[in-house]
Amino acid sequence: MLRRSIRLAAAWGLAIAALPAAAQAAHRTCKGYVHLTLDTGNMRHAEPIADILARHQVKATFFVAQEKTWRGDHALDPAWAGYWKARVAEGHAFGSHTWRHGSFRRDLPDGKVAYRLMDGRQLSLSAAEVCAELRQPDTRFAELTGRALDPLWRAPGGRSTPGTLKAAEACGYRHVHWAPAGFLGDELPSGTYPNEALLRRALADIRDGDILMAHLGIWSRKDPFAPMLDPLIAGLKARGLCFATLPDAGRGSR
Repeated sequence: MLRRSIRLAAAWGLAIAALPAAAQAAHRTCKGYVHLTLDTGNMRHAEPIADILARHQVKATFFVAQEKTWRGDHALDPAWAGYWKARVAEGHAFGSHTWRHGSFRRDLPDGKVAYRLMDGRQLSLSAAEVCAELRQPDTRFAELTGRALDPLWRAPGGRSTPGTLKAAEACGYRHVHWAPAGFLGDELPSGTYPNEALLRRALADIRDGDILMAHLGIWSRKDPFAPMLDPLIAGLKARGLCFATLPDAGRGSR
C-alpha cells in the first residue's frame, strides 16, 4: 500500500508539473500563508516526510510526545536524537504534545483534570502536574538537541478542557488546534477515506491562515497518507500559498 501511495503522489506531482508556468510560479508571490503541523505518532514515515519538507523548502511545526514508535522504542528516546537534531538544524519549530500522550477528559470538582493514559488508566492531575506533563517533552528535547521547545502545545486528539488550558497557559504554553480544512485525515481508515479523496479535498478547501495537521506515522491506517504531503505542498504552492511556522514559534521556551 505504501508503494501505491508513492505512485499516486508521483502522478499528482506530474499533474502539477504540467500546470501553466504562471501557476507553477504562483507560490513565489505569497497570496497567503498556511502552517503545517506534524504530531509524532509512531514515527514510521518520519524520514520520508523530512525529505519531502526539505525538497519543498517548507518549515513545519512538530509537536513531540514520548510515543511508542514502529521500531519498538519511543520518539524522544536517545536513539532519535539524530533525527531531531537534523530537524532543528533545518529551522523547523517544535511544541509539546504531552509526555505520555494521554487524553484530557474533563475538569473535576476538586480543581484537577481527568487524564486517561493510552493503557486505559485514569489519573487526576493538578495544575502543577499538567504543567509537568507538558514540560517533560521540553526538557527531554533540550537534552537531545540543545534546543528548548517553543511555547506551544497540542493536546492529543485536540481534546482539552478549560482547566487544562488555564494550567498550560500559566506555565507558558499556548494551545494549538487545527483548521477544519487542515485536518488532513491521515488517521482515518483508508478504505473509507482514500488518499485521492483526502488530497483532493485538502487542495480545494485549505485557505490562507489555516493550520494543517498530520502525523509522522499512524498505526491504524492501511494506506499511509504521508506520501501525499508531496503533491499537497506542491498544489498549495501552485495556488500561491506559502508555508510558515506558527506565530509563537522561534522564541524559545520559558
